Amino acid sequence: MSRQLDVVVLGEALIDIVTTSAGAAERPGGSPANVTVALGRLGRDTALVARVADDERGRALNDWLSASAVALHSAGSPERTATANAVIDALGNATYDFDIDWVLPEPVEVPAARIFHTGSVAATLAPGADEVRAAAERARATALVSYDPNIRPALTGGVADARARVEALVALSDVVKASAEDAAWLYPGVAPLEVAREWVALGTGLAVITDGDAGSLGVTAHATVEIPAVATRVVDTVGAGDTFMGTLLDGILNIAGDTAELRAAVHALDDATLPPLLRRAAAAAAITVGREGMDPPTREDLQRSAASKESA
Repeated sequence: MSRQLDVVVLGEALIDIVTTSAGAAERPGGSPANVTVALGRLGRDTALVARVADDERGRALNDWLSASAVALHSAGSPERTATANAVIDALGNATYDFDIDWVLPEPVEVPAARIFHTGSVAATLAPGADEVRAAAERARATALVSYDPNIRPALTGGVADARARVEALVALSDVVKASAEDAAWLYPGVAPLEVAREWVALGTGLAVITDGDAGSLGVTAHATVEIPAVATRVVDTVGAGDTFMGTLLDGILNIAGDTAELRAAVHALDDATLPPLLRRAAAAAAITVGREGMDPPTREDLQRSAASKESA
């Protein structure tokens, strides 16, 4: 029998062609891939199932993942590795234009893991998005299911169709994390807290909404928790939400037990047990935004950061 991973992620890996006032540069990325790197840096046994071509960019992606001990599993090889043209503004925020082919085998093969995570382009872009949802349904029998919508409006079509896809995955998931920007795009005029509560009503155990320097909030059936952002100098925001997501999953994995026990523990998170998870994820995201590109902290980085705050 093959070993069970800590986390398996199904989703896109791509090359960000990043343009700033200083010029353009290529960086490996993709929200699901970023989550795997965040987890790998924290020492978790993690695999990414993605479509990556056998070209120079694809090899760069594989090398980047391998450097953080992330195993890449093929979900088919496109003609060229996907790209996202990312333009970074003076505040460090990014806007994207994608070139991606998302066609998955049916069924897609996904290694066994304690947590199955997906999101972003992979969960909304046809035709592969339907197989992503089917894979999440299959995974529920043996794994906690995690989801980050990470909406890319240029690829999602209309709001109504995107909302239907998102809510279908929310209902399958035990953990959902989204940005306030995603929530506002999906539900115009609805407060983030109400969006999180609605997602819990749909069936997720934990719904988290992050809002940059405004902090984050988490909702379960037993708690509503708001956490301030960690003050830091912002270099750029690329990968901040993915670092938060990966670190949140890492914290959840510290809860011992089989899938049923882990699921029960997540759904039972309350005012005492939820805040430490969110604070640690926020601390990790703060380290990432203080660095150029997607460069999340290691477990040792997080421990040093926590120790320095305690001694301050």
